[in-house]
Amino acid sequence: MSNPDELLAAVAAAVESERSTQMSLTVVVAGAVITGRLAPEAVWRERVAEVLKDSDRLGPFAEVFARGPRENRPGRSEAPTHLHFHLARILQGSLGIPETGGMYRVAIKDVSGWTVGDLSYFDR
Repeated sequence: MSNPDELLAAVAAAVESERSTQMSLTVVVAGAVITGRLAPEAVWRERVAEVLKDSDRLGPFAEVFARGPRENRPGRSEAPTHLHFHLARILQGSLGIPETGGMYRVAIKDVSGWTVGDLSYFDR
């Protein structure tokens, strides 16, 4: 969306202000369907840093997420610019990739469609 959806931005702001990770959302971004739960940016960064820290190859990047650039973090008066998904999957056919859920950061301005809830596919 060239003009970010105000309602979606308000949902993101509510997640940020309440530090809740219970809001399930499904979005369409550049034709990809991503479904999962939203997390406040700080919680999302912490979790990514934890995962990276445990990796021999990627461990040095953990600090980037743990501290993060202050100028890129929205202040209390600024509207969030990104959605931070955890336990998320990219839906493709009857598959959710990854099966266990991943961590995705999506620019709100790039979302072309969305719905409340976490979509799941079942192989019948």
